[in-house]
Amino acid sequence: MISTFYFIVKENNYKYTLELVKKLLTHEHDLIQKANGWIMREIFKRIDQDVIRDFIKKNYKNIPRTTLRYSIEKMHEEERKRYLKGEF
Repeated sequence: MISTFYFIVKENNYKYTLELVKKLLTHEHDLIQKANGWIMREIFKRIDQDVIRDFIKKNYKNIPRTTLRYSIEKMHEEERKRYLKGEF
């Protein structure tokens, strides 16, 4: 996950990152779940908020709670609460 951060920061490219997140979405290890959430949060902060919103909506049922919590940290409080409840 760390290696894809280069593409986000230097090239504003999140394609490879989200592909990797999707592959690792159901991984059981909490550190992988945290890494997925962290990198999604970085895409949200740096590139495109709507991409992450759409990704969460499409994959909500498969996103572990840890990943979801990390990925929505920079959203406004009301929006965060809605996403935690699955109300988009």
